[in-house]
Amino acid sequence: MQFGVFSVGDVTRNPVTGETPSEAERIRNVLAIARKTEEVGLDVFAFGEHHNPPFMSSSPTTLLAAVAAQTEKLVVSTSTTLITTNDPVRIAEDYAMLQHVSGGRMDLMLGRGNTAPVYPWFGQDIRQSLPLALEHYNLLHRLWREDVVDWQGRYRTPLQGFTSTPRPLDDVPPFVWHGSIRTPEIAEQAAYYGDGFFANHIFWPSEHSKRLIDFYRTRFEHHGHGTREQAIVGLGGQAFIAKTSQEAHDRFRPYFDEAPVYGNGPRMEDFARQTPLSVGSPQEVIDKTLTFRETFGDYQRQLFLVDHAGLPIEMVLEQLELLGGEVVPVLRKELDALRPATVPDAPTHASLVKAKYGDAEPRQPRPNANRGDNVTGGSPYQDTDERDGAAA
Repeated sequence: MQFGVFSVGDVTRNPVTGETPSEAERIRNVLAIARKTEEVGLDVFAFGEHHNPPFMSSSPTTLLAAVAAQTEKLVVSTSTTLITTNDPVRIAEDYAMLQHVSGGRMDLMLGRGNTAPVYPWFGQDIRQSLPLALEHYNLLHRLWREDVVDWQGRYRTPLQGFTSTPRPLDDVPPFVWHGSIRTPEIAEQAAYYGDGFFANHIFWPSEHSKRLIDFYRTRFEHHGHGTREQAIVGLGGQAFIAKTSQEAHDRFRPYFDEAPVYGNGPRMEDFARQTPLSVGSPQEVIDKTLTFRETFGDYQRQLFLVDHAGLPIEMVLEQLELLGGEVVPVLRKELDALRPATVPDAPTHASLVKAKYGDAEPRQPRPNANRGDNVTGGSPYQDTDERDGAAA
């Protein structure tokens, strides 16, 4: 099972000091958080996408490429990549490039986002967000699996003889998670393609997320990808950890009380009781996180939100030390002991390559010889041998 953290890249005032970090400081700190994530033994660092203040996360592939360059084993991912307002051609290109520069240490989570004004900024209509998500992913899925694509849809110009470059590393597309808070059509999309489904699982009771995950598992089996138990599920969560429960409550309360999303609302104790939020000692966080398996069944990825609400970088790094040093090792041991042998691990590039090729050498796509000006002619992949990338 994979454990990690995710960030949405908010630039939020520290309610204790009254200071707001600069964007430059926040970007540097996120890179430090990612490095620390690997240092303490976690598996995944995921970064979101927003195009409005107070977020600085407008270019996740750029930041994640920097993270990959500064780490050795860490899987970089997104939380979320906007499938609605991004052109699927650019998603195909940008994330294939990230796949190459990270050596396959990446995947991505697609979603519609939660910021309505973004749609017109990128020439789209929020009223079409669901059909946009479905059509865009249908195209993205093909762009990573077909060297030359002819395509026509409703929401972008047609493609004729188009090749998305670079081709995926080892001719194996990045693994995709589909994230949703409330939309069964997105869970159906994940199930139809045999992709992963990620439940945000932060602001609502677990029972809310359970309905979508159960639906996804049922449809995953229906579409012939395996049993319900073999469906690929990821969960979000948030935790604040200290040596004792009282210390955790005392230290986190001022940040919770003025958090942009849930601040000035419910009491922290009530919110923690009603949602997946854990505030307490390492053992208390372990105990609550173990209840997720009881609710959702065995799953493959657990990501924690640890750097929100204006928490200073020193406190976030301390949280990572506790998470990686005292919480996750116990969770790994406990959950691995309970997991049946029939439940798969989270897909990685190595496992996907193995599944496609076995012990054979992976295909390395390459274009044919220059056909002229490389602009007006057909795709140099037009006559490529699918087996090995050589000219047919």
